[in-house]
Amino acid sequence: MVFLFVVVLIGDSGVGKSNLLSRFTRNEFNLESKSTIGVEFATRSIQVDGKTIKAQIWDTAGQERYRAITAAYYRGAVGALLVYDIAKHLTYENVERWLRELRDHADQNIVIMLVGNKSDLRHLRAVLTDEAKAFAERNGLSFIETSALDSTNVDMAFQNILTEIYRIVSQKQIRDPPEGDTIRPQNVEPIDVKPTMNTDGVRKQCCQ
Repeated sequence: MVFLFVVVLIGDSGVGKSNLLSRFTRNEFNLESKSTIGVEFATRSIQVDGKTIKAQIWDTAGQERYRAITAAYYRGAVGALLVYDIAKHLTYENVERWLRELRDHADQNIVIMLVGNKSDLRHLRAVLTDEAKAFAERNGLSFIETSALDSTNVDMAFQNILTEIYRIVSQKQIRDPPEGDTIRPQNVEPIDVKPTMNTDGVRKQCCQ
């Protein structure tokens, strides 16, 4: 059985969403990466508990003028990586606005991870790890810092969010089986049905 999960990458323009996507799906990094226009996507499959999870990851444009287009993609998503640049405090300040927009348009059960990208720029750090972690906890988000440049935690970020989505979906399937599926009771004992007798004590013959 293959599970298909749609995950969106959101956040300000220039925080490294496209490179996170290309690092995870193709193990590539492009220093000359151009701003995404509209929405792009790529896929990669991983294994969780022996099951195949196919992730379809949508990379959304961060610029204001594409907001109407990208908001439409939130509706089908079961997960979101909300990305900021640890070296640019403004991209972190805007996380709150992105989160509000996501919760306005996406499914209420969407799994959201806050991602502080460009952790390789430690010498330029403008957002403290503890500050971002506290924000994530207050808002019920998971949190990780990554570097698409040197691959730090990129696989782990996607693996963690996809595993969490899988666990939620699996539990929901156990609670609410799809219509038509029958949950069969365990330890069923056969019932011995005696032949029907007529008033004379002679068995009725079938199909005489």
